[in-house]
Amino acid sequence: MVGESNGVGESNGVAGALRRVGGMTRRSFLASAALSAGALSATLAACGASQDAGGAGGAGTGKASSRDYSPLTIDSAAWRHDADNDIYYQIGVPYCLDPVATAYESMGIYVPGAYFSATANSDGETYTCKVNDAGRQGAYTARTAPIVMPVNTAGYSAQKAPSEYSAKGLSDYLSAGLVYVYAGCRGRANGENADGSTFDGGAPWGATDLKAAVRCVRYNDAALPGDKGKVFTFGHSGGGAQSALMGATGDSDLYKPYLESIGAVMAGASGETISDAITGAMCWCPITSLDVADEAYEWMMGQYASGGTRAEGTFTKALSTDLSSAYVSYVNSAGFVGADGGRLQLAEGGDGSYAAGTYYEHLLGVIQGSLNNFLADTEFPYTPSSQTKADGGFAGGGSGGAPSGAPSGSGGPSGSGSEGAPEGAPSGASSGAPAGEPPSGGESSGATVGAASGGAGGAGMAGGGPSAGSSSSSSSSLSSGSATYETAQDYIDSLNADEAWVSYDATTNTARITSVGAFVRHCKGATKDVGAFDMLDKSSAENSLFGDRESDARHFDQTMVRLLADNAGKYSQLSGYDASYAEAYAADVKTTDALGVEQTVRQDMYNPMYYLAGNSAGYGTSTVAAHWRIRTGIEQGDTSLTTEVNLALALRQRTDVTDVDFETVWGKGHTTAERSGDSTENFIAWIASCA
Repeated sequence: MVGESNGVGESNGVAGALRRVGGMTRRSFLASAALSAGALSATLAACGASQDAGGAGGAGTGKASSRDYSPLTIDSAAWRHDADNDIYYQIGVPYCLDPVATAYESMGIYVPGAYFSATANSDGETYTCKVNDAGRQGAYTARTAPIVMPVNTAGYSAQKAPSEYSAKGLSDYLSAGLVYVYAGCRGRANGENADGSTFDGGAPWGATDLKAAVRCVRYNDAALPGDKGKVFTFGHSGGGAQSALMGATGDSDLYKPYLESIGAVMAGASGETISDAITGAMCWCPITSLDVADEAYEWMMGQYASGGTRAEGTFTKALSTDLSSAYVSYVNSAGFVGADGGRLQLAEGGDGSYAAGTYYEHLLGVIQGSLNNFLADTEFPYTPSSQTKADGGFAGGGSGGAPSGAPSGSGGPSGSGSEGAPEGAPSGASSGAPAGEPPSGGESSGATVGAASGGAGGAGMAGGGPSAGSSSSSSSSLSSGSATYETAQDYIDSLNADEAWVSYDATTNTARITSVGAFVRHCKGATKDVGAFDMLDKSSAENSLFGDRESDARHFDQTMVRLLADNAGKYSQLSGYDASYAEAYAADVKTTDALGVEQTVRQDMYNPMYYLAGNSAGYGTSTVAAHWRIRTGIEQGDTSLTTEVNLALALRQRTDVTDVDFETVWGKGHTTAERSGDSTENFIAWIASCA
């Protein structure tokens, strides 16, 4: 976890000699030999080196495997062709020798027709294909085309492998010249196959499966079009989190026993190491950094709430306060730095607990910048619209693509309505509009808000949302109303209806925000109970993520373990306390999975910051993606804004990361948020800028 170790020197070794399969603890792991300066330099050089078919280079996976991976060779005579869209495809392609989840551990591969020279087979259905090196689609050739992999795993749910072909949504990617690989992967839950056999879910199996797919694609370099050194993942919500993991954990030796257990490709035909590192990660609303997610949620949002589990006199209110304080300690030891190189920290004072200091000012600047981007981008009159997505709805999964009528993720308004949250939605999300009354002074549907109007009031943005203190389990999409604002001043007046917290200069069309607390009260109220990610009853998606073969859900928040133990006397005097909480949390974090790996190590494996932050033990033990694009809807109540802010800060401090394109989008909630344009088109354009 970030803040545990003393710096870059503490690591696990690039050569892969220090991994454990059977029960190495965090303590013994940290006691392993430190990474030498020479090895670290070699690692970073490998990160920036030219990529060949063997992979992205970097941290390495130890001695090459002696297994025969030839059964994973793609059959060049098994391609099918969609003539209408000129797409060659194969589905049901295995990516590991020993799959345990039959509906998940395979992939679909979709290739632009120009990249193959094809001969029809005698069966009248399939084609024998050879890579046409001269083939060109868009800006790419068959050998320079980037490869994209969607991660459609909201709430860390499973991504079922495609079992039938559908062109829906694929043309955007393939017409741009991209090769599209849709790999199934396990999710947070244990599962059962059609034959009654069972398989383990939870961390780290989802990312393990995706890594195995990347390795298999690289193993088949000669038979597949596309530049295997230009692999990009993209995902939303839990999928955004796992896209971030793919970007942060390349070639991490912690994954080696898991990869080997399913027969993932570890070496090429000539014995060369095969890499699972990727080139770039697109992350919309990533629900990640789960080691401090509960703490961040209470510091940014929970401390400004006063109802439900945060009501005075409840033990959970006291727990909320203590979690918030723990987040302060985390920030002040994390080593974040700002654009000027100065240390970012929290200090006492301001509108709330530790609502001051350089870290606070940085966060305030992010929020203010988001509002000013909105003012620059928006043409008035303006009517807010709800855009909340439970999953990405990405193409390639069979009959998939975005559900009919689902939000497109475009930056501009695209109608009202909110997509319901299917199974796998982030914990705390629900379908429909946010709970809570419409804002006082707001206008009814279709009304026009003029200068003399009372404005939005209440929750600030049209549509209301949970009032401060709400423990509603609805998604925070606060721009869900249909009031129309004639001018930017009208809109700002609506934000200030209950308290003045935004000042506006019409001559420059810019705004200033006075406090993070005011922003939270008006735009980003808490929508989850205390213990937002590690619930007291183990009911969150993240509790399932850290379950194991013996229990489908486990507690995992080590700070909550400590607080419940240290403050039992204080908490027991308040309502709602049960002594069994402390026992349950303490027991769960000590468990091991089927491979004998402690839960605390699995947490590290599923925490991008463990690999990215300079003061973490995992720093220098993976090959980190060079390119990152992070987008989040600023209104979402699914996680603290600090989640994405911290991810961007850590990435920008690394010398092996080429660029970090980070924006938080005003007026958007938990969706594939964009300032303008379409999320798919923007993603494709970003790849072109990287490739």
